[in-house]
This record gives sequence, structure tokens and C-alpha cells, in this order.
Amino acid sequence: MEDNKRREALLYHAKPKPGKIKIVPTKNYGTQRDLSLAYSPGVAEPCLEIKKDHLNSYKYTNKSNLVAVITNGTAVLGLGDIGPEASKPVMEGKALLFKIFAGIDVFDIEISEKDPEKFIEAVKAISPSFGGINLEDIKSPEAFIIEETLKHDLKIPVMHDDQHGTAIISCAALINAVELVNKKRDLVKIVISGAGAAAISCARLYKSFGFKSKNIVMLDSNGVISSMRKGLSKQKMEFSTSRKIKSLNEAIEKSDVFIGLSKGGILKKEMLLKMNENPIVFAMANPDPEISYELACSTRSDIIMATGRSDHPNQVNNVLGFPFIFRGALDVRAKKINEEMKMAAVEAIANLAKKTVPEQVNIAYNKRKLSFGKDYIIPKPFDPRLIEEIPLAVAKAAIKSGVATKKIKDWEKYRIELSERIGSNQKTIRLIHDRSKEDPKKIIFAEADQLNVLKAAQIVLEEGIGIPILLGNEDNIVNLMNSINFHNKIEIIDPKCYTQNQKRKFYASIFWEEQKRNGITEYEANSRLRDRNYFGAMMVKNGDADAMLSGYSRSYPSVVKPIIQIIGKSKGVSRIAAANIMLTDRGPIFLSDTALNINPDSKELTAIAIMCSDLVKMFGFEPIIAMLSYSNFGSSKFEDAEKVKKAVKYLHKVKSDLVVDGPIQSDFALNPEMLNERFPFSSLAKKKVNTLIFPNLDSANISYKLMKELNKNSSIGPVLLGLSYPVHVIQLEASVEEIVNMAAIAVIDAQKKNK
Repeated sequence: MEDNKRREALLYHAKPKPGKIKIVPTKNYGTQRDLSLAYSPGVAEPCLEIKKDHLNSYKYTNKSNLVAVITNGTAVLGLGDIGPEASKPVMEGKALLFKIFAGIDVFDIEISEKDPEKFIEAVKAISPSFGGINLEDIKSPEAFIIEETLKHDLKIPVMHDDQHGTAIISCAALINAVELVNKKRDLVKIVISGAGAAAISCARLYKSFGFKSKNIVMLDSNGVISSMRKGLSKQKMEFSTSRKIKSLNEAIEKSDVFIGLSKGGILKKEMLLKMNENPIVFAMANPDPEISYELACSTRSDIIMATGRSDHPNQVNNVLGFPFIFRGALDVRAKKINEEMKMAAVEAIANLAKKTVPEQVNIAYNKRKLSFGKDYIIPKPFDPRLIEEIPLAVAKAAIKSGVATKKIKDWEKYRIELSERIGSNQKTIRLIHDRSKEDPKKIIFAEADQLNVLKAAQIVLEEGIGIPILLGNEDNIVNLMNSINFHNKIEIIDPKCYTQNQKRKFYASIFWEEQKRNGITEYEANSRLRDRNYFGAMMVKNGDADAMLSGYSRSYPSVVKPIIQIIGKSKGVSRIAAANIMLTDRGPIFLSDTALNINPDSKELTAIAIMCSDLVKMFGFEPIIAMLSYSNFGSSKFEDAEKVKKAVKYLHKVKSDLVVDGPIQSDFALNPEMLNERFPFSSLAKKKVNTLIFPNLDSANISYKLMKELNKNSSIGPVLLGLSYPVHVIQLEASVEEIVNMAAIAVIDAQKKNK
């Protein structure tokens, strides 16, 4: 097994190309003109501007987004002093993390120099290239000397992540753990095993948050760091104790917290039993912690345990910190990363752990439900909210403490810019959620006894998107709610239950009155109202709820039929349609009809386009509509192309204010350069198409599913268009995130219809 892992790791780094990072151009380079601008002679102009003012390097080069990850390879991971060449895979890995988590570009630099003064001179000599410097894997005490000198001499952010990254993340975890066990920071007794750069930085940061020096005992490989010991470094003297103890076994007695930054297996079961009630143990040695997670938890049921490993809860992982700290520092062009910025990062991380966890995080970590508690005291590395919360907090602290050289005036705009760094689809989702929160509505979840549906309802409630009403067997729903810690008071209705019989009879009588001329008997009406889709639709129609979602566990036609039968079409609507919102790198694209109309004629296509344009407007976008076909602007006379051509004529006549054209092929519609060159007469020329109307269900359904699977685009929908009330059908087995997004759509639809 170990041989397989070794082979897999080596292949990963060697194939298909050696290493993990590469340089990608950010400007056009295809023509001689491009090259003359990129290099000689055009490059002279920005050079001269930078000569006038060195700060112009942030304007004309990538300095504002470039960090150097620098090491001499003297303290690499658990490998020790392996040298600069052998440390390069680790530094490339660090570069990868900077890029994927915070969009920061990195050059990894391995310096063959152990002498601190010479190392410092080398870094200072290359520093003009970078907006920040991340020192990595340098042994103590040299790491302290190097960092302190560079921070003093350079006017860009410098941070030794091994020290401060571990300190920041573990401090956030410690604050939350102490809060959970209801202990006071100034009374907590802490034992720190290890006295290297990380341990010293941890202890210093803990003090900044109210933990007391007199309550900290630190140990190195020679035992307790006592004030009676000779030859201690300045850093160790800072945390020496006057207590007459010599070993970990003595230090651990009656302690509250154990911080492990040393080596595996040194904390024994017997020692753990000597700790106070509700012990907090951070065993962070890698790959083997100071005590195994299994042994610690089996020894003390009251323990709060964290490790440096990803296969256990509460991983103290530096990736929670350094990408986002540098992101915030770079964005305000900070001259340094100071204590205020580090403390702001601690507080942002600690607070984020107390908020409801996005379902995508639960899925990523294969958890049923993560929530603040002993097994979740810090966020997970793939939490998408980290990119918004931490850089913003760090940037604010930099400005407030006076180390920023660039000010941010619009913090909400900055937050949006941060979210866009992890995909433009976040912007659209944020827009939808924010719109729904402005005026939350009552939403029926017709299949609330399905776990994913119930999880979505919980998020909808906690995020303020809407007020869920749960349909289904109450006992089953309550049991599921308990399993995911969903303890809010919420309305649960079972249409089959005797206690709901009067309400069902009332709805059935209304339904029968409406349908008795269509062959529905009174008995049959009452029987159908036992079905959740009929019951839920009647609740919405009669004002007992504002919107409804269904379809998670049943086929689309079986759900749509009762909805159409009860809800009916809006005034002036001849045909109901469906649209999907695809969240792409170029922004949201609205597709219709993706679910209902098999082969609409030209007038039906016109109606579909108008309804879809209303949906686009609902989200604040101007509809730019391409009516799709296999032909361009009359190049084919076949019936399918001709009906699209007629639909365009109808649209120009009845909706002259709409930007719409066709028939057009999809590649021309989505490629502005091709369209402008070939068909400059089109009303779509020089515009960014955001709405695609397909000629039939086959093409629409196939296209959106191809986009979703091949390009991994997120999809919201199908959104039903043309109904008189906001009722929507989610996809079979939709994800929690998809259901939450559809709930937000339903709320926005209800807001619009209420107006």
C-alpha cells in the first residue's frame, strides 16, 4: 500500500509535465504588434513611468498580485534539513495553494544559503520584484532573525508562515474551544510541547488574546523551559517558568490545554487522564500527532481534539490563513503584516466557524451536517466564504493601523471582487440570495422528509432567504431534523394526517368547484388533496403560503401536472415554459425552453422569449436575446429555421424594445468577434448575448446538460415561466445548493408577483 502511495505521489509530480505550476501570459501575444508592445519597443513606456515613481510598478506590472515563496530548505515539513533543491516540490505546492485559494501568483525561490545575514541580503536584493514575501521552512532560531530583519528593512509584507500561519489558525481554534467548555482565557493553563518558531509565535499570539504567560509551560527536547536553565535563547527565555517541574508528565497535571508542535507519540494516555475536565488537545505534529486521535478520544470523552491531519475533525491547516492574509495585505499595498492584521485574521476565522456551513462544504468533507461544536471549532479549507471574510478583515486592520498605502472606500464592492476570484458564478448566486433576503416569503417544501430537501430548508431559514413550511410525515421530518441539529420552530403539515383533515376538506371543496365541469368528482377532489403537490399548490393559491418547491423525488411530469391544473397560467399567457440559468465564466446565461415545450411554433417561441426576457430583467440584467437555429439569418429555408425567423419578426413587432435577433447559430451568438466580423448588421453585434432561445426541447435540454457536465457550469432551474403563482419544480435528486438557489428564485418570483 505504501509503495502504491509513493508511486502515485511521484507520478503526480512527474506527469504529464514535471512540477505543479507554470507561467501563463495575461496579454495577447499572437501578432508582431502584440510582441512589440509586450517587449521592445513598447515596453519602454511603462519602464519610464516606473522610473518616475516606483509605485507605478503596481500599475504596470504584476507586482500587486505577486508573492515570493522563499526557503533555504533547512526545516521542511517533517523532513528536516533537506536542502533547497529537495524543498522545491513543497514550495511549488505552496504556490499552488496561493493561486487556487486566493488568486495570487507566486514565484518559488530556493536559496542555497544557511547563513542568516547572507540569506537576508539575497532576499533584499530580489525584493523589488514582489508585492509580498512568504518565508517558508527555515529552521529556528535563524527564522526569527531573518523575518525580523526583513520586516524592518523592506516596505512590503513579509511573513514566515510556519510561525504565524500555525499561530493564527490554532489561536482561532483555541478561542472557540475555550468558549465551548466555558472557561476563562486568563485562567486557562496551557502546556506547549515544542519551542521552535511555530511554538514561540503561537504562545505570543495567545497572549495577545488574553491567555497569560504565567499559565504557559513550554517544553523543548531537553524538557521544561525553566528560568533556572542556562543557555536559553532570547525567545525561549520569554516563556520560561519558575515552577519546579522538569518533564511533560509533571507539566500536564491539572492543565487545561495541550499544544503539540513537537513529535509523534509523546503525549501518553496516562498524561491525558491527568488533565482538567474538558481538556483541549491540539496534537499538531505531522504526519504522526503527539497522541493519536483515536486514543485521545477513547481515553477522554470530554476532550476537544485537533490535529494537523485532514482525516480527523478540526484540522489546523495553514491554508486557512496565509492565502487570505496576503490577499488582504496586497489589496491595500500594506508595508508589512503587523499584529493587528494577524489578530483580525484570527477573529475572522473564529467567527466564521460559528456560522451555518454551506452544503458544498458538507459534501466536500462527506459530512451529514457540520455545525459549531467540539468536532468543528475552525472552518474547513474549502469553505468558499474564507476568500471574502479573511482578506476583508485583514485589509481593514491594515488601513486602521496605518500600514496600508492604498485605501478601500467601498467595502461591499471589495467583498464582491473577492468572491469573484473564486468564480463569477458566485456573483450571480450572491445577487439572487441578496434579493430574496430583502423580503423573505413563506416557502412550501413539498418533500421535506427527504434529507437534502430538509437541509436546504434549514439553510433557507438560517440565511433569511425565506420561511419554510414542511410537508410530509411529521415524525419522519422531526427525526431527520434532530439528526442534522435543525431545532428551529417551524410549521410541519402532513396532508394525510387526521389533524389536517379540515384544511384538506376546505381545499378539496375549492378544487372540486373549479374542476367539477372537467370530470372531477367530490370524492376524487378530496383524495387528490392528500397528495402533497395538490395540497401545497392549493396553499399557495389560497394565500396560506407564498411559494412552493417540489420535484426532488418524483418525475417532472407527475409534479408539473397538478401544479398546472391548480395554479394555472398568468393573465395573457398562452403557454407555460421553463428556463435554466447557467452560471458560467462569462456570467449568467439564460436558456429556454429546457423542460416543457417539445416543438413550439413561431408564436409560441415568441411567447417563450418574452417570458424569458422578463426573468432576465428580474435579476437586473438587460436581455440580449439570440434566437438559435442551425442556420444564420435566413441561410436555410427549411421549416425549423423558418419558424425561428418568423418568431424574430413577431418579437420585433410586439416587443420592439427588446434586443433580439436570429436565426443564429450558437457559436456566432456566443462569440462577439465572429458575429461582428460576419454579421455586423445584427442587433446583437458588439453586444454580450446572455439569453438563448432554442427552437425545440431536444436542443435546449441537451445543450444545458452538456454545458453543465462538460464545463462544470452550475445550473439553477428549471424556472417555470408563465404561472399565476410562484411554484417551481426542482430537478430529480437536486443537490442541497441547487434547492437553496431555487428557493431564492421562488422568493424573488413571489416578491415580483405580490407587487
